[in-house]
Amino acid sequence: MTKNPASIPHTVWAAEDLRRAEIEAADALGLTLYELMQRAGEAAFTLARDSYPSTKRWIILCGHGNNGGDGYVVARLAQAAGINVTLLAMESEKALPEEAAEAREAWLNAGGVIHSSALEWPQDVDLIVDALLGTGLTSAPREAVSHLIERANAHSAPVISLDIPSGLHAQTGATPGAVVLAEHTITFIALKPGLLTGKARDVTGTLHHHALGLERWLATQPTHIQRIDASQLSQWLPPRRPTSHKGDHGRLVIIGGDHGTGGAIRMAGEAALRAGAGLVRVLTRPENIAPIVTARPELMVHELTAQALDESLGWADVVVIGPGLGQQAWGKQALRKVENSRKPMLWDADALNILAINPDKRHNRVLTPHPGEAARLLNCSVAEIESDRLLSAQRLVKRYGGVVVLKGAGTVIADETHGFALVDAGNAGMASGGMGDVLSGIIGALLGQHLTPYDAACAGCVAHGAAADLLAARYGTRGMLATDLFCTLRRVVNPDVIDVNHD
Repeated sequence: MTKNPASIPHTVWAAEDLRRAEIEAADALGLTLYELMQRAGEAAFTLARDSYPSTKRWIILCGHGNNGGDGYVVARLAQAAGINVTLLAMESEKALPEEAAEAREAWLNAGGVIHSSALEWPQDVDLIVDALLGTGLTSAPREAVSHLIERANAHSAPVISLDIPSGLHAQTGATPGAVVLAEHTITFIALKPGLLTGKARDVTGTLHHHALGLERWLATQPTHIQRIDASQLSQWLPPRRPTSHKGDHGRLVIIGGDHGTGGAIRMAGEAALRAGAGLVRVLTRPENIAPIVTARPELMVHELTAQALDESLGWADVVVIGPGLGQQAWGKQALRKVENSRKPMLWDADALNILAINPDKRHNRVLTPHPGEAARLLNCSVAEIESDRLLSAQRLVKRYGGVVVLKGAGTVIADETHGFALVDAGNAGMASGGMGDVLSGIIGALLGQHLTPYDAACAGCVAHGAAADLLAARYGTRGMLATDLFCTLRRVVNPDVIDVNHD
């Protein structure tokens, strides 16, 4: 998924709240819902014409709701502009909503024709407009709608989806059945969470937003979901004072690297250094010491013993535990001692797997599970986690406390006071081993630089994704290694020096 960045806000509205807000906003501004539908159709038509100016034969797929009403407006405008329009409408025993019925009547009055959804498609269609299902989707599309979705996906013409690709759940980003694979999606009034997490990136194409003239009203309303991206890094990472010294930027101890997993702890350690930690001490197995010091001599590496751990917990400002920790007695003993610390902590990887066996709730902790670890922490399936990622993050916070970073495409960050943040950074190149270890080091480093746990999680996830995005822009996503991020990570954590949105 790509975006039209100038048009994408940082506020996100829960789908159910947005339905109420649309009515309240229209009332406050003296607008009718039909006028908002007209504006939505005009915005979508303008996008379609500007994106595909040479297209001459459009097929418009209209559902039996207000999303379909938007499609009727697009059809009328397209036909008036000289485009050959074929409109297919879903049939239903229920009456159309009032605004959609008005749009349908305007299409018919303009000489438009409504065809059955079973109509054979014209051969020369060069653009498909998806106005089948809007934000009200709660289950898999019915068979007739699924058939149209599959036909659209199989066709060579590009698809523009109105508000949301049909079949994508507006709140969760789940796809319970068939879903439109759009080249462009134009969403109206406000962003919905399902456009930023779950399966969204696979299906939305380039994302556009149009507030339909409600910007000022929306700006006065509180929301509990935020979209965070690289443009905000300067808010979290101001320039350093010229007289600062290493002690000002955090003493971090990282614990892990059992037999055969020394690479994990080394990556976490170097990531912390590249993210600006003042001093980083690594406690690990003795056989890892020489390789880590040779690869990165700035790391202070010691054998993990009871004495070393006690001394390090007293010395450190921040504790990171989990990368390569394992679930044997060696790792469990270390975690038992660490869990009593009141200092800011980050738990990842096997620390989370051990926590799932012996759950407790603490508020000085950042937890960074991937969906598999989250499923173990909540004693459910990965499918349940992915079916509603925001709810899953909320459940993790309720059970375990602190800040939860539910990783994945559209990472979700949650705690008990801030609501949710959806990370709008990163790419498919990050689907490789070691990326989570790097993230642990970054967030740990930012905790040591006096960010709150929630802000450290937000800034760390964005920096992690932005560093990968710079790499992907230069080399592509396939073959990206976790350690490749170190060169670009240093650039993104200094936003005063470089615009992180450009290479």
